[in-house]
Amino acid sequence: MSLPLHSFQYDAIVVGLGPAGASTAYELGQLGMSVLAFDKQVHPRYKVCGGGLSARIERILPADFKTIVEATVYRVQFIYGGTDSFIVESPQPVAYMVMRQTFDQWLVEKARQAGVEIREEESVVAIQELEDGVEVATGKGRYRGRVVIGADGAMSVVAQQCFPGRDVGNIPALESEYHGNTPHAFQGTHTVLISLRGAKKGYGWIFPKKRGLSLGVGEFVRGGNRPKRSFEDFIRHESALAGLSIPSPVGHPLPIAHHQANRFGHRWAGSLVRHRAVLVGDAGRLVDPLLGEGIYYAVRSGQLAAASVATTLRDPRHRLEEYGTKVEAEFGPEFRVASRLGAIIYGLPRSCHWWAGRTFPETYQRVLRRYCELLQGRETYQTLWTKILQRLRGPFGRSSPGS
Repeated sequence: MSLPLHSFQYDAIVVGLGPAGASTAYELGQLGMSVLAFDKQVHPRYKVCGGGLSARIERILPADFKTIVEATVYRVQFIYGGTDSFIVESPQPVAYMVMRQTFDQWLVEKARQAGVEIREEESVVAIQELEDGVEVATGKGRYRGRVVIGADGAMSVVAQQCFPGRDVGNIPALESEYHGNTPHAFQGTHTVLISLRGAKKGYGWIFPKKRGLSLGVGEFVRGGNRPKRSFEDFIRHESALAGLSIPSPVGHPLPIAHHQANRFGHRWAGSLVRHRAVLVGDAGRLVDPLLGEGIYYAVRSGQLAAASVATTLRDPRHRLEEYGTKVEAEFGPEFRVASRLGAIIYGLPRSCHWWAGRTFPETYQRVLRRYCELLQGRETYQTLWTKILQRLRGPFGRSSPGS
């Protein structure tokens, strides 16, 4: 029995209402486009995610996002070898902590207020390309739009059906959340912990939330990953977690395209536009190769996609491919450097970090400060890489004026 064909026509159909999809839908609504957006669940829904927003995100989000912030982080404790650690403090926010179910619902409501038609508990099962648009089929009906936007995560249906042959390799991460009756020390001090000893080829983290902690590990180098063992080791050896009963972790994939980032002439994320289909956020593999940060790039890619879609639909002289060009220009150079840094940082034995931190403490700690400035938007990967190369050319560890 065939599904009923709805006569409604939409400028854009958005698949997935996480940060990327909701941001895209909201921006399109603000630009006067008719938008239909699907999500297979009902918001608010639980989402496995650390919920850490780099402070630079306040430049691109509506100002009232701070009403849903669980904690504002001003201190980052880095553990880089054995029990050695270093704390970076800043008078300005380094990061904002949110619960993903609250953050995502806030974005969905923004989209709804902008006139987007929201359909929840409706999964997209098939996408058919038409001459002048697309037809999206769900378990409840078929819908036609001029453009489809894939914002449905690392295992994107849109990417699988509209971008045949696209690389879907992901790296593993495990995460848990602790909720206790007594506030943890990290909650009161607004501190994030980043531990290089927390994973063999990645890092472990502890993020403070209003009613507990989010913690986990990510393995950022493909091959020989052992996330479960890394998580168990992290919980067992991290003194900040001593005495806490940590629930079993939940796994989720991080879609990072390491192998393309350093290959000359190759886009670091692959094509983001094909015919009338566009990919944003995790569906487009827009995840920082060094930190695993995805929310900032999800929101920003949604904004770039919405602007390109609206311009193209209004003026045939423009092409959807302009979105991919804009993303490549804005994210590409940064991600290429991030991938190089990740290969160095995660490729070195943990003993090398301990040795460097002990032997050249000022230089090592300066790099950690730059990391926080990166999250604040005061530093970029490209400027950081330039400074690292300049320091390596001179006497290692010697300070220079203005550094």
